[in-house]
Amino acid sequence: MTAVEAAEAVKRPVWRGGFGRLWTAAVISRFGDALRTAALPLIAVRLTDEPLVVASVTACGYVPWLLFGLLGGAVADRVDQRRAMWAVDTVRGLLVAGFAFAVVLGHASIPLLLVLAFCLTTLQTLFDNASTALLPALVDREVLGGANARLMTGQQLAGGLLAGPFVPLLLTAGAFMPFAADAGTYFLAAALVASLRIRPPERTPRPAGSTLRTEIGEGLRALWRDRALRATCVATLLCNIGMGALIATLVLHVTRWLHAGNAGFAAAMTAYSAGSLAGGFAAQRIARRTGRVRALLVAGTVQTSSLLLVGTVRHLAALLIGMLLLGAMGMVWNVNQVTLMQHRSPESMLGRIASAFRTASTSGAPLGALLGGAVARASGLNAPALLASVLFGLAVTSLISARKQDVPVVAPGDGATTGHPAA
Repeated sequence: MTAVEAAEAVKRPVWRGGFGRLWTAAVISRFGDALRTAALPLIAVRLTDEPLVVASVTACGYVPWLLFGLLGGAVADRVDQRRAMWAVDTVRGLLVAGFAFAVVLGHASIPLLLVLAFCLTTLQTLFDNASTALLPALVDREVLGGANARLMTGQQLAGGLLAGPFVPLLLTAGAFMPFAADAGTYFLAAALVASLRIRPPERTPRPAGSTLRTEIGEGLRALWRDRALRATCVATLLCNIGMGALIATLVLHVTRWLHAGNAGFAAAMTAYSAGSLAGGFAAQRIARRTGRVRALLVAGTVQTSSLLLVGTVRHLAALLIGMLLLGAMGMVWNVNQVTLMQHRSPESMLGRIASAFRTASTSGAPLGALLGGAVARASGLNAPALLASVLFGLAVTSLISARKQDVPVVAPGDGATTGHPAA
């Protein structure tokens, strides 16, 4: 065992106290989100049979990130992140509870669905950036990778596997039940976050006349100047375009190209979720041996090969293997990408850098969905998977130049936390 591995083995996130409560809040909230996400389209198709209108409900989950993502990061750097998180969850709980009440009274409508989806995601832009900035205040920087892995694995388990079977059970009790349950998870998560006792990060006073616009610009410039973060952001954008193209057309790929039916589609999504859980356990082990950027290179290379398998081999087994590997390496990517950003960003700017990163990379998903549909129509139903493999290959290529600025797994004093290259 190397010195780095020994240090990592000794220093792990402590479940007692702050991190355990944050983990519980995140997992409970993700469980409720999964219930609502699964129920929203079911409510939508009861109200309209127009595909574009149904799809617009999902689209409203992306638009606020493009409109308000940067603003959410700037606000997160100005306020007490703990208070921002529990306040946002309380408001989201009230909104979802109000919608559940509207369903009970028979007043649910497509406009109300659109407003709900838009408002929830708008609030999420502040919540997600605040939570990214809050985690380093709860655990030592040496164990950020392990903490991120535990958070993401727990959320995947709750949202990807456990929530699914509950949706039909709740719907049998009433169409409002998934939303009522989601509201309850928001209120419980808010109470857990509010109970955290942490010292807010020390921030240097803002210059006189400083505005949110100028502070957003500072975050964008900080992201652009750091070669490793810039390359990772570009790579993540390319991957999100590819995944958007694949996921938007996956049901057609499975049911029409493979002729595997709805059962095959359910099996593919289950394989992806199971792979994500395995990736959560493997993320730190891979990073421990390679470093953060090189872990991204490994994950991207495996995903590129997996997408080639999915797009060229016309057999359900190939699809399941490909989706399993995609899920596993996707989790490895996410854990190390977030940890890299937390290590290399100045603490006072983490919210803004995270929001710039998320806004840029998230924009790839809706673009990829449209591109995937066009490619599937023009070149065949397996073409989106092949397009995604090309985009993932380009993502890996874009990271090669940043590998010399890697961040070791345990490197609290290497200068990386201020955005400078690691020695």
